[in-house]
Parts: sequence; C-alpha cells; structure tokens
Amino acid sequence: MATALIVGSTGLIGNQLVELLLDDDRYTQVTAIARTSLPFSHPKLKLIIADFDSIESQKEKLVADDIFCCLGTTIKSAKSKEAFRKIDFDYPLLIAKLTKALGAKQFLLVSALGANKASSVFYNKVKGEIEEAISSLGFESCHVFRPSLLLGPRIEKREGEQSMQKIFSAVGFLIPKKYKAIESIKVASGMLAIAKKNVSGNFIHESNSLQAY
Repeated sequence: MATALIVGSTGLIGNQLVELLLDDDRYTQVTAIARTSLPFSHPKLKLIIADFDSIESQKEKLVADDIFCCLGTTIKSAKSKEAFRKIDFDYPLLIAKLTKALGAKQFLLVSALGANKASSVFYNKVKGEIEEAISSLGFESCHVFRPSLLLGPRIEKREGEQSMQKIFSAVGFLIPKKYKAIESIKVASGMLAIAKKNVSGNFIHESNSLQAY
C-alpha cells in the first residue's frame, strides 16, 4: 500500500492518470495539485488548490510515496521562453525537492521525445535539463517518460497539434516505432505499471517501449 501525489492532473496524461491511480488498490490516498476544483470527487482523492508560486506554504500536504509529475506546456501557450522554463523546469524541480525532503521514494516525470540538455532546440534542451536535475536528487526510483506526439482527448486545444495528429494517424505505418504518435492513456498506464514494480535506480522510458501499455 502506498500514497501518491500527482502534479498536472488536468493535462492530457495527468487527467487519465489520476483516475487510474484512484482505481488502483496500491494507493490508499491520491493527492492532486490544481489551480481549480476537479470535475469529479473520490473517497481517496485529496485536492490541493494552489498556485505553484506559493506551494511551499502548503508543503506539509505534499507527503506521498510516489510522485507523478505531468506538468508541461508549449512555448506558444506559455507566451515566452522564460514562462515556458518556469512551468517545465522550475515547478517540477521545486516539487521534486520538496517531496524528496518529505520522504518520497519514487519520482515519475513526463518529459518528451528528443529531450537532450545539449540540444540546440530550446524545448528539447529544457526537457533534458529537468531530467538531469531531478535524476540527481537521489530518489530511490526516478523514472523519465519520453512520449512522442500524444493522441487523446486534450482539454486544451493546441494549434497545429490536431493537424499533426491526423498526419501521424494517416501515415503511422511508415514511421519508425520510436517516433509513432502514442495514445496518452498508454503513457498513463505505463507510468502506473512501472511505479508498481518498485525497482531502484534511474530509468528512461522511450515512447516505443510505452506502446506496449
């Protein structure tokens, strides 16, 4: 039995993952951080309504065994590189440091295909930097997930993404497995399944390996 904390519970992967966590017998409590109320309730669900800039004032509520971080945006949505970095680097690292200090054992991070701290592409560079920063904190288990283009019922419509989803769906058979678009539920299911294995160490899970879930 364990407890879970999920960050980014209103996003495409996070929304599906929180339901999987609530339905799984492994977890006696699932804490979700959100800026507004979630559209459902559950006996095991504990909701923290907070802004990440002030989350340290509620850090005593962040105690959990397994931390699932599904935070992420795009530079277009964030409006600037600085705002993007705050959401995709500063906030995940803050949560990781706070929860590690509170005794968290596992940290599971959604990153992206192509993440590389040495990349000339700003998006990929930031993703690579946050992977390294969190992996170096010393969690018993740290898992990084690098999905390709996500398919699924996204609440936030991202310009251009729907067109890419159609293209990937139409010519998917021509695309190497590593780069194929992936259903968000497969990523969420993979995160849960891997958390339940309780293996020690730092691991990276590429998109092609997540297709099996």
